[in-house]
Parts: sequence; structure tokens; C-alpha cells
Amino acid sequence: MNLNLPTVVGTEPKCRHCRSKLTLTLVDLGLSPVANDYVDPADCAKAEPFYPLKVLVCRNCRLVQTLDLLAADKIFRADYAYFSSNSSSWLNHAQTYVEDVTRRFGLAAASRHVEIASNDGYLLQYSMAKGIKCLGIEPCESVALAGLAKGIDTRIEFFGEAYSHKLVSEGWTADLITGNNVLAHVPDINDFVSGVRILLAPEGVATFEVQHLLRLMQLHEFDTIYHEHFSYLSLIAGQRIFAAAGLRVFDVELLKTHGGSIRFFVCHAQSNHAQTSRVAQVLADERAYGLDDDATYVAWSESVKATKRDLLELLIELKCDGKKVVGYGAPAKAVTLLNYCGIGSDFLDFTVDRAPSKQGRYLPGVRIPIFPPEAIFEAKPDFVLILPWNLKDEIKDQMSAIKSWGGQFIVPGPKAFIEN
Repeated sequence: MNLNLPTVVGTEPKCRHCRSKLTLTLVDLGLSPVANDYVDPADCAKAEPFYPLKVLVCRNCRLVQTLDLLAADKIFRADYAYFSSNSSSWLNHAQTYVEDVTRRFGLAAASRHVEIASNDGYLLQYSMAKGIKCLGIEPCESVALAGLAKGIDTRIEFFGEAYSHKLVSEGWTADLITGNNVLAHVPDINDFVSGVRILLAPEGVATFEVQHLLRLMQLHEFDTIYHEHFSYLSLIAGQRIFAAAGLRVFDVELLKTHGGSIRFFVCHAQSNHAQTSRVAQVLADERAYGLDDDATYVAWSESVKATKRDLLELLIELKCDGKKVVGYGAPAKAVTLLNYCGIGSDFLDFTVDRAPSKQGRYLPGVRIPIFPPEAIFEAKPDFVLILPWNLKDEIKDQMSAIKSWGGQFIVPGPKAFIEN
């Protein structure tokens, strides 16, 4: 798998799928640090690298993609700090998924389930509990070791054609392949999808959850754009990418996760899995919005600028009134949002996060300190800015006690508002 795909300054970038020249810009978010490179206290006074965060659209295949500037092995490092099991709602989502697919596709103890980007075993633990033979593939050592500690066979590797051939030579052929929030994270998407075709059993099923480009644009979710995401997918683009590898999208589901996701159900092109009516409906919805129209992408960046202005106007008004504001959460999307908007510790005294791996460190770029959630109850702020807005309801439940001193929540977009 090619992990080093830099764009040489001065040359015209090309689509990572079809290699067409990229001449259409979706949005330019300026310079931003690597989202998950949390800063240790000892390094807080040191400089850190910032890279252009620019998103382009292929006029040919309609794959939306970030400008290639960083290799994947510079982003998904051994000390990667995101642990999926820290979110109870995400664990519930994973458990429901396993129940649904095992029932729908008749998976049993003799079946084989491979998850690509298995993180800390958050999902495979539920398949393993059913007696299904499981294998996790995870390139980041820190989270992979947590999966191994749960008894899940986990390989610390990047996935692609070469590694897929290796697994097949070991006797692995998967009845179910799961890839949650990974398809957008691979720089060589063709190599990755070809690897899926090699590993998938003749009548096997692969499912991939990605943030849905349609919802990202409809809700102005620009903060989900960061260097870790190489691609942003629609069904229009997804069908073309899978078809080029000999695979077929036979069903889709629209999900609420991550502000609006799409789950692709994929099989071999000649498989017996019948295509559902949902595929045609989602394609129709995407085309009705204008995902096949250049003008839609050109206009969208103006809504991003409006979201930035709305949030800054609200925070400036609150700070001028002497209000104390802190953040909740330290997700990657917070790094994009805060750096693009120029929101540092002059607006947010600190933020909190449940992940011990982030506590005691600083957000990249803006250098806002990250504390345990209990810090909010000690500081008693007037407002809590919810940075992982996709978990808004879960966070409001966890932090409901702030109402005892009159505390309120701020949701940053698509138009910033205060919520009790």
C-alpha cells in the first residue's frame, strides 16, 4: 500500500481514484495542525507544523478529497489517541450492528468476521461473544494493544492488496468485512478496495460506514474536515470506486452517527445479493441536492464562512459580558473548528475529555488545555461549548448537573446557538 502520496508544490493535483486533474475547490480552511497530534506539556512552548487544509472535487468521478500533503504513517502513529470504547453511544451502535448483520446474513460460529481499523476491539468483542472467529486489522499500536488485551486477534498493519494476499495465504477468507470510519482515512483508496475484494468470500458481505458527503454539506459540517480524512464520500462516488475493483453496492443505510453517515453494503459484482430500492433513492437524493453539479460545490464554501462568523459573534458577545466559557470534548473536529475560527484560550479557558490519553495535554494549534470532565464541576462555567456535536445528547445527559448553577450549552453549528 502506497502511504506516501505528496503533491509537489506547483503541480496540478490528481484524483486519488481516477487520476483526473483536480481543478474544483470545495473549501479552503487555511493552515491547520494534524488533528490528533495532541501536545504534551513539555512541548507546549515548541513550534508545531501546520499544513494547508484544502478540499478538492473530482469533476469526473465526484470523489471529494483533501489535498495530498501528509503520508498516512505520519498521521496514524503508534500513539494514536482515539479509543472508540470511550463513547457509550458508539458501543451501543456497534452492538446493534453486530446483532443486525449476524441475523440478516445468517452468520454463525463457523463464520469469519474481519474488521479493518478495529481500534480497541469496540465492535469485534460483540462478534467474538457469539463465537464467531474474529480478526482485527489496526495500524495504530496504542489502540491495537487494547484490542489484544480483550482477547481479540489483532494485527498491527495497514490494509491493502499486499496484506490481503498475505491473509488469504494464511487461510483467511471473510464472510463479513467491517470498516467503520476507515474508507475516508486511506490515501490509496483503490488499493484498499481491491484488498477487500481479495479477502471477501464469494457470497460474503463488506460494510463500510463513512460520513455522508450529502449530510456534511447540508449541515455545513466543515469541522469534520481534517488531514486524517483523505476522502469524503457520496454514493455517486462510492459506486464508481467499488465497481472499478469488481465490487457492487447492493444496499445502503443512512445513519445519524458523526452528523450523518452512510453505510455501504458491498458484495462481489457477480454475487447473488439483490440490490435494494434504497440505492436508487439515495442516488436520487444526492443528485437532487446537486452533487453532480459544480455550482453546488462552489457555493458551499460561503456557508462555511457564515458558520465561522456566527460562532465568533456569539462567543465575543458572551466574553464581552464577562461570561466564563469552557469546552467539552477534544475530538479531531475540534481542532479544525477552533483553528479555523481562531478560538484559543482567550475564548475557552479549557476543554475536557473522557479519554485519559488526552487529559493533561493540549489541543493542537490553539493550545487549549484538556482536563478530565470533573473540571467543569469545579470551575462552574456559564457556558459549555459542545465540540463533539454528534454526541450532543449524550454529553448533555452526562453534564446535566451544570443546570444547578445556571450553566448552559453552546452548539457550534450549522448556526451557533445556546441550548439548556
